[in-house]
Amino acid sequence: MNTCGGSTKPDRKTIERNRRIHMKRLCFKLDALIPKHQNVYRDATNQRDRLDRAASYIMQLRERIEELKERRQLVMCIKGINRNMRDSMKIDDVGLPVLELRDSGPNLEVVLISGLNKSFTFYEIICVLEEEGAEVVNASFACVGDRIFHTIHAQVKCSRVGIETSTVSERLKEVVHSMNPTSFASGSRMGGESGDIQDDQPIRIN
Repeated sequence: MNTCGGSTKPDRKTIERNRRIHMKRLCFKLDALIPKHQNVYRDATNQRDRLDRAASYIMQLRERIEELKERRQLVMCIKGINRNMRDSMKIDDVGLPVLELRDSGPNLEVVLISGLNKSFTFYEIICVLEEEGAEVVNASFACVGDRIFHTIHAQVKCSRVGIETSTVSERLKEVVHSMNPTSFASGSRMGGESGDIQDDQPIRIN
């Protein structure tokens, strides 16, 4: 060490030795942060290898963080959409249930929208369709907000005989009316005033 004016200044060898010791400690600390399953060569003494593994692990963590951020944003976006949908669907059940019958030649589609608190037997509508000469192909339902959407797809059993859609409409109206007698006013539409039903046109009961 050199002495100048009573002060002691470490020589270059001492500075370099202290630097190496400090770097070695930092490398061991960094190495200790890497999980065991990520650090296969933990016992390796090569400092460069340790730094390379640490850098690789840090890059993996950074990519993982970005992925989680994107997921979080997606989840928040979906929650916002669901919240908006629930808010838009939260209306009085005065206009429910709603039934739509779409006649497209040999195919029939029935959509029933009801509230969660409405007592409804799904099979009654299926029975009406089958009794009137239609064969149910599939039926499903989904809950959206405080509403239940029932969907039935059917086909005419005998294309030569066909199906009397006006009769089906009246019977479906009776079934839906039994769910909530106050939901239908005297002016409820049922295919128009004349009762004529056009193909591919929905018949809405509300």
